Formats: sequence, C-alpha cells, structure tokens
Amino acid sequence: MRQVGLIAGAAATALVAAGAITYAVAGDDGSGRTPTAESADAGFARDMAVHHQQAVEMSYIVRDRTKDEEVRRLAYDIAQTQANQRGMMLGWLDLWGLPKVSSEPPMTWMDMGGMASGKDGALMPGMATNTELKKLGELSGKQAEIFYLQLMTDHHKGGIHMAEGCVEKCTVGVEKRLAQGMVDAQQSEIGLMADLLKERGAAPRS
Repeated sequence: MRQVGLIAGAAATALVAAGAITYAVAGDDGSGRTPTAESADAGFARDMAVHHQQAVEMSYIVRDRTKDEEVRRLAYDIAQTQANQRGMMLGWLDLWGLPKVSSEPPMTWMDMGGMASGKDGALMPGMATNTELKKLGELSGKQAEIFYLQLMTDHHKGGIHMAEGCVEKCTVGVEKRLAQGMVDAQQSEIGLMADLLKERGAAPRS
C-alpha cells in the first residue's frame, strides 16, 4: 500500500476543503470580478478538465487489465481524485457563465498554444495518443501495469506544468490552491510510480 493511501487521503482532504468554498469562487480574488473567457482561470479550468478526463479513462482501462492490487488501488485513487477535480472545474465555468470549450488552441492562456501538435489525440503535453490508449487496452498483467505507469508518469508531468502555470497566472484563490494541490499530489505519485516501475524491471519513458 505504501504511499497510496496517504496520497489518496491528502487528495480527498483537499477536495473537501475546495468544494466547501466553491460557492465563493467567482469573487475569490478579492475584487468581486468574474473571470473572462480568455482568462487564465477559465483556460486552466477548460484545459485541465480535458487533461483529467484522459487520466480517468486510462485508470479505468488498467483496472480491467490487471489483478495487481497496488496498481489497481493507485489507478482508482487517481480516477476518483481527478474525476472530482474535473467536476469542480466544470462547475466553476458554469458558475462564471463561461463556455466549456474554446476556439483557441489548448494552453493559449499560458502563451503556449502551439506546444502540443494535437496529433493522434494528444491535445496537450503529457497526454497519451489514441494509439497508446488502444495499446493499453490490448495489454494485460505486468505489461499493462508498466505501460500505464509510464503513460501516467508522462501525463502527470504535463499536468504539473499546466498547474504551475495556473499557480502563477490564475487570480481566483481557490483555483490557485487547487492547482498547487495538484502539483504536490502528482509529484508524490510520480515518485510512487517510479518505485512501482522499478519493481517491474522498468523505468519512466522520460
């Protein structure tokens, strides 16, 4: 079990705390202003909701492809945490009266709209391609575990980069705190996944 339970507990605590003040998020920068559609606050919420959705998808795929309890537990924790965070971010967009999609490329709010090519479904850094998702669904046992841990490590690295961008650029306090919580939790999970890969005679891809 190692760190998995501790990480999940910390994530759950952060979610409860953030959820308790969601009602006030529109004016949480102290100005009473609602973020605009082009703001970092809205851009991060939109992009990270998409990024998180793929992590949830990958996690449920691997739970069906292995019987290893430690990997299954980690995948479940990631899926639950990121599904809840995704719901919060989409809820904020509703609260702000802003669209959940944009005509601008992903990560434009970070001045990095051309950073990911979008080729084969990889819309943002760290995201798996459609080909990789298909491969994950075809593997089983140890090979599925290794590929999932490698994909999720890359996914977390991309997510951390985006979350750090929100910590720097977002103005809504509760969103900035959620983003910092993502950085902390996903860095811990990267360390755990490196250990799990090592146990399986493998290593992160990058």
